[in-house]
Amino acid sequence: MAGKTEAILARKGEIMKRALGMDYSQFEQSPIAFDYEGMMTAHGYSIDDIIGIQRAGGVGRTPLLELRNLTDLVRSYSEPGYGARIFVKDEAANMAGSFKDRRASVSIHVAKEKGYAGVIAATSGNYGAAVSSQAARAGLNCIIVQEAFDSRHVGQPEIIEKSRICEAFGAEVIQLTVGPELFSHMLELLDDTGYLAASLYSAFGVSGIETLGYELAEEMTAVTGAPPTHVVVTHAGGGNTTGTARGLKRAGATTEIVSASVDLSGLHMASDSDFNRKSFTTGHTGFGVPFATWPDRADVPRNAARALRYMDRYLTVSQGEVFYVTEAMAKLEGLERGPSGNTAMAAAMSLARDLPADATVVVQETEYTGAGKHHWAQLNFARENGVEVRAGDPAENVPGKSIIIPERPEQIRAKDFDLAKMRRSYVRNALSHAPEGYVPTDADIAFLAEDTNSDAATVEETIAGLRAT
Repeated sequence: MAGKTEAILARKGEIMKRALGMDYSQFEQSPIAFDYEGMMTAHGYSIDDIIGIQRAGGVGRTPLLELRNLTDLVRSYSEPGYGARIFVKDEAANMAGSFKDRRASVSIHVAKEKGYAGVIAATSGNYGAAVSSQAARAGLNCIIVQEAFDSRHVGQPEIIEKSRICEAFGAEVIQLTVGPELFSHMLELLDDTGYLAASLYSAFGVSGIETLGYELAEEMTAVTGAPPTHVVVTHAGGGNTTGTARGLKRAGATTEIVSASVDLSGLHMASDSDFNRKSFTTGHTGFGVPFATWPDRADVPRNAARALRYMDRYLTVSQGEVFYVTEAMAKLEGLERGPSGNTAMAAAMSLARDLPADATVVVQETEYTGAGKHHWAQLNFARENGVEVRAGDPAENVPGKSIIIPERPEQIRAKDFDLAKMRRSYVRNALSHAPEGYVPTDADIAFLAEDTNSDAATVEETIAGLRAT
């Protein structure tokens, strides 16, 4: 088995080139730099083209809702003159119930246009439902590969629910235990079937999210007279942050981009023992930090999701804070949505508290809920796995050991993650993937500055510091 895995991994480049219909080598400029914008536009679809593709797929133009009751709650404990207006883009209104319908719609259009008989995606999240739904509309075969179980074959209720919805849309779902075989098995399936790789990280997939940011700028301008001052984005692999920010920029908005993740520090995402001790399968630091500091760990040669290019702040919240906000959304605003999509909402409540009352904060997505995705199912499962669940001070939360749900909304306090530290880690990773002894050129320095949302002087100082240690 090990030999077979090594053989399929050795052919990764060949398989992915055929499965994506794109030669990534044309964008390479050096061992460090590549033509990012060239890669992002190589598919040839304009923003208007993508909007048209999504309309045909029943995707986009989701409701923008002002959360007046939640805003009033935040203002009740803010300093006088503070407490920004809070809005949400209700992406649960998409075909399969999340913003990932946007990226899936473009991937499926590409598959259909290029004559692929089907698509394959490796995901335990909402993307599987989105791909399955769009494939059904297009009449394409669909295979979803999931990490679904630990070694006891016990699966989180949220993942099992996502398996159910993928199968409801007609997809074949292949469930694996947690471990490194997910990617190699996907490669083997792509090789055997000749299907399109509907990667989360392809240029056409991430470009599909740009319509979300573009719509936000247009709709907020219509409602308030200006684009939002702040947009809060649930952050995992980086596509959500990247696509939303690029769409806002396309619309001419100078909005501050705030990424948000659930703090799961101390839990290893590939650990069998930790797998069922986390109550969030996405939108957490276990994906958010590694993918931001080295995006090219993805299944594609160069990842289109490059979150550090666009983050102005990165906030983390605890699991208990997200569950509290999930209840608050239902009881104050009549919106019962999935906890993972409310990660950004928890961060937004903390952020809005410290902003002036004339600021506008938009949470740019919600996700559908029900059955295993419901927060009660997640909390019951946590208890069954020995995790303490209680009310109290969320600062006492310990990932994998306790979920502390706030007793009062003013206890919700997001924490800033150190972006300078993340940028340093990214530069270190970029240098480590270059040949030994390679000296970065001026073009490399410029690329690293863009990819870290910094400047050439900061990158050069970072490199000098890394070499000195």
